[in-house]
Formats: sequence, structure tokens, C-alpha cells
Amino acid sequence: MAVSQVLRSEWTKIKSVRSTVWTLGLAAVVTAGLGALICVLSKNDFKNLSQEDRLTFDPTFISFAGMGLGQLAMIVFGVLVVGNEYSTGMIRTSLAAVPQRGAFLFGKVAVATVLALVVGLITSFVTFFLGQSLLGSHQAALGDPGVLRAVVGGGLYMTLIAVFSMALATMLRSPMLSLGILMPFFFLISNILGGVSATKKYAQYLPDQAGQKVMQVIPPLDDDTPYGPWGGLVIMLVWVAAAMVCGYLFLKKRDA
Repeated sequence: MAVSQVLRSEWTKIKSVRSTVWTLGLAAVVTAGLGALICVLSKNDFKNLSQEDRLTFDPTFISFAGMGLGQLAMIVFGVLVVGNEYSTGMIRTSLAAVPQRGAFLFGKVAVATVLALVVGLITSFVTFFLGQSLLGSHQAALGDPGVLRAVVGGGLYMTLIAVFSMALATMLRSPMLSLGILMPFFFLISNILGGVSATKKYAQYLPDQAGQKVMQVIPPLDDDTPYGPWGGLVIMLVWVAAAMVCGYLFLKKRDA
């Protein structure tokens, strides 16, 4: 089967499953909605901040405060794109139609990645503009140093989260098992490791903590991270690439 046919087939699969489409919408709503709420609370509380906290107040990063929950919906999207075929048994039919497993995985990931990128970038810009409009006099402008990079980086971060989830689902071949690992890891474990002094210096190299650095414009005063915004995104990209290579090797060596 030609690459164009594989891409069309994967696009049909994704758009025909409502759950995958709904998760993208949920990611956008949660990210923008929670970010807006945090911006309102931050504006009202700004007068109570210490001088140090005011100096390190990052209006751009504040607007992305909902990303922690929004990324969970992107995780579900990535897992469902791959895992649905295993849970329904359609993977056998798909691999029979596209016996070249590399082409099959490329087509699926490529279509889902483009879709996640479009949604991620739209979500990121909407989240930023909505959040800044609620911060009043404390808002940042898109033309300020580092702001455009942070907003574009937010969309890239959401995309990479989805791709990482696709890779893990390809390895595990189970939606429930994949979600059972990804959800607590990104929502709880990573934050706990990042908050403990003994593990903090290692946790900053985890994919989510490194990737979120790109959305930060004004770093905290005690920030000792040994890499910058784009460096953090590169670290996350390395995680994603490694996971995808493993996913391909698992798919290639195992029966459907």
C-alpha cells in the first residue's frame, strides 16, 4: 500500500472514533479554562506577593497553569490512537493491509502528530491571549522577549506528550496498562520527584519537566536548571525519539 493510502486510512480511523476527537477538545478546554482561572486568582493575589515573588512573576507561564491537567487529555488521545486497534482486535486487519510495519507505524503517528500539533498550537495561543486578558496590568505581550517562543513551545510540548504516549502504547499494546503508567507518572510521580531535594536534580531531566521549561519566560530566582528553554525541549524530544524507536522495535518483532 502506498504511503498516501496509509495516511488516508489512518486519518479515517482517527476521525471515525469519537473518543479520540473528544480528547483533543477536552485538552484544549481544560488547558485554556484552568489557565484562565489561575490568571484571575493570580491577578487578585498579586498585591499580596512578596517583592521577590513580584520580580519573578511570569505572566506567560501563569497562563499555562492548566497544562498539567490538559496534558492528561493529550495522553489519552495518544494512547487511544494506537491502543484502540489492539483492544478491538483491528490491529490484525491493519497489519494484513499494511504488512510493512514501519510504514504502518509512520502513517499512524504522522497523522496523529499533525492533528495534535494543530490543536496544540491553537490551544496554546488561545490560552495565552485569554490568560493575559485576565491579568490586566500584569499581562505580557506576544512581542515581549521570550514570549512567542514560550507560546509556540506550549503547542510543541502538547504534541510531544501525545507522541510519547503513542510510543508507549505501541510497546505495551494495552490502552489500560498504558494509561495506568502514564497518568500517575505525569500527574503525580514526576511532580513528587521534582519536589524532593534528593531527586530534584534528576527529575529535571524527565520529559515533562524538561519540556515545560520552554514555556517559561522568567525563571525563579533559585533556578539552577543546567539547560535553557530550547534545551529542555530537546531533552524531551530525545525521550520521545527513544520511546518511538522502542515502539517500532516491539511492533516489528512481535505478532499482532
